[in-house]
Amino acid sequence: MSAPPRFIIYAHNATYDKLHQVATLALTASAMGKDVVVVLLFWTIRKLAEGKLDDVDFPPEYHRYHDEVARLLAERKVPLISEMFEEAKKVGKFRLIACSAGLEYMGVDAEAVAKQVDEVMGLPAILSLAAGAETTLFV
Repeated sequence: MSAPPRFIIYAHNATYDKLHQVATLALTASAMGKDVVVVLLFWTIRKLAEGKLDDVDFPPEYHRYHDEVARLLAERKVPLISEMFEEAKKVGKFRLIACSAGLEYMGVDAEAVAKQVDEVMGLPAILSLAAGAETTLFV
């Protein structure tokens, strides 16, 4: 039996719109039987460490839509980003990895994220893990 296709997402941007896309892509790919890895980089690491992964925020150019979109998300009972990550683990193979250099660059102690991720890895290990992936996205 062959290994499931790997689906790698490098998550760099930490605004809600970007993280929502990361989470929905990860959950969908996991449900489709893919081996999904989300690699947290820079701002996503900081947001996770600060406990703000589920905060609804947008880039400044979309600030005027914040209240309306937040209302629509609540009305439609859109799952939280953290809930989608948990669901991805339940329905398939999903791992959340923090880049060790990103922790250092963002001034985040590894202990602040260790319990929230499956692993902290260096970039060489991450690139080895991603080698030969069917899909690689940078969001």
